[in-house]
Amino acid sequence: MRLTSLLLGCSSALLAAACGNHDDGKEWTKAELDKLEAKWGFEVLNGAEGSLVTGFTGIGSFAHLKHVKCLTNPTELYDIAIIGAPFDTAVSYRPGARFGPRSIRHASSRQTSFRGFNPRANINPYSNWATILDCGDIPVTPMDNVIALEQMSAAFKELGQRKPVSSSLSKPKLITLGGDHSLALPALRALKEAYGAPLRVLHFDAHLDTWHPEKYPSYWTSTQFNHGSMFWMAGNEGLLSNTTSAPSVHAGLRTRLSGNDFADHDDDTAQNWVRIAADDIDEVGTAGVVRTIMDTLGTEDPVYLSIDIDVLDPAFAPGTGTPEPGGWTTRELIRILRGIEGLNLVGADVVEVSPAYQGNGEETALAAAQVVYEVLSSMVKKGLGGMGKEGKAAAIEVEAKDEL
Repeated sequence: MRLTSLLLGCSSALLAAACGNHDDGKEWTKAELDKLEAKWGFEVLNGAEGSLVTGFTGIGSFAHLKHVKCLTNPTELYDIAIIGAPFDTAVSYRPGARFGPRSIRHASSRQTSFRGFNPRANINPYSNWATILDCGDIPVTPMDNVIALEQMSAAFKELGQRKPVSSSLSKPKLITLGGDHSLALPALRALKEAYGAPLRVLHFDAHLDTWHPEKYPSYWTSTQFNHGSMFWMAGNEGLLSNTTSAPSVHAGLRTRLSGNDFADHDDDTAQNWVRIAADDIDEVGTAGVVRTIMDTLGTEDPVYLSIDIDVLDPAFAPGTGTPEPGGWTTRELIRILRGIEGLNLVGADVVEVSPAYQGNGEETALAAAQVVYEVLSSMVKKGLGGMGKEGKAAAIEVEAKDEL
């Protein structure tokens, strides 16, 4: 036993002697560090030689973006932040959207800065003026919706008040990966505080989400917070524009209504919303939908873009909590998003991706990841000079090239 211990001690001493001076105290030059990055890094940076990133390598951030725990690194600055909100205990039907952020990030793995050029926007959003980070996830409790709402409200406020890198922005922009749709309420709270005025919303969804909580009746007293009432709550908190000349917009609606009449629509109209039904696209095409949105929202007012993946037909996005037949195709939604790039987007979310209900091909998460890419492209392009008047021009271009 003593001999074994002696041999082990000698071996350790020899290893220490052999390795003890290996790079100890070495001051690495930038050129040496750049060489290591070129040799072992995953990205090709600034045209330098390096190891090309592939979809199956690297830590799972969105589109292989730099990952920073922004909430615990207050000095980290960005122009656009991707943030996950893995929360789904405000749903009214199938749960599972808490796994949405992870699923969307995984589905974005073939997006890279090396091959990120968007032909329709004529830019690569990942290598342009904007500093874009993946800020990880907001820690949200699944045990108490009241606390969860407080956590998300505080996190969005913290992230939205950060100083942007670019001097062209007054505030950074946040794109949230959901998570159920209720997260739009805390996001709007943060934006109202950041911009000091109510906002307008462009809401892609099969459902209104402006229902009074009483439309979810229960004998038991409970919180009003749910994924079908958050815009009603936002309106009552003064977060949304209530000026009739500056309404918000729903697009892709096809939900059933309460009772035996159009009272839900009347309530929605009273809350200052304009509605575009899913089957309106059969009459006016994608160009008509784009034109209605741009004519209503314009290019100057701050707009929050909220995209529930169930705006798509379940044939294209089955992985969601409240699927409704008769929705838009993925191509139609993307075409519309490309036509509204002139909007002044100050924040966005892509929500209600529940991967447990999608097929092995990950079609729902892939659609969501592409939607995020399109939104990023529009945000970055809007930040370039001369972009402010292109909204209606885009609608005309879509009409001229309408594929439907």
